[in-house]
Amino acid sequence: MVKIRVETDPHLESPDNEIILNIASYLFNSKDVYNFEISFVFGDDNLLNSLKKEFFKLDELTDVIAFRINDYSEKNIEGEIYISIPRAKENAKKFTQPFKKEMGRLIIHGCLHLLGFEDTSDDQKAEMTKLEDYYLDKIDWEKIYA
Repeated sequence: MVKIRVETDPHLESPDNEIILNIASYLFNSKDVYNFEISFVFGDDNLLNSLKKEFFKLDELTDVIAFRINDYSEKNIEGEIYISIPRAKENAKKFTQPFKKEMGRLIIHGCLHLLGFEDTSDDQKAEMTKLEDYYLDKIDWEKIYA
């Protein structure tokens, strides 16, 4: 079963659901995962900051948070990915990247976390960035906002 649910803060522009499904499907299928149920929640800095405080005991801004709902040992994936659209816009400026590409990167980053990839060490961050770049080259991130 493949199921994607997308919710966006009504004050923010919602990305294209079909493109999000295509990105997640491509990435998971390339890792031999064909059954997944994921909720994407696009919100603001306050939402992600409150999640960071509650679940990680850190009071800081972040761009993406992913929660795996089922056990990592299971082949199917159930999870939630939260993305801050304002943080994505700031990151795009900071790294001189198109906003749509940054959104694609965050969607990919969240999916990689659901697969079990970590980014707590410099080596792990480098590996995730390499994978993000690989998948960004394979997907049509320019259509994230139709």
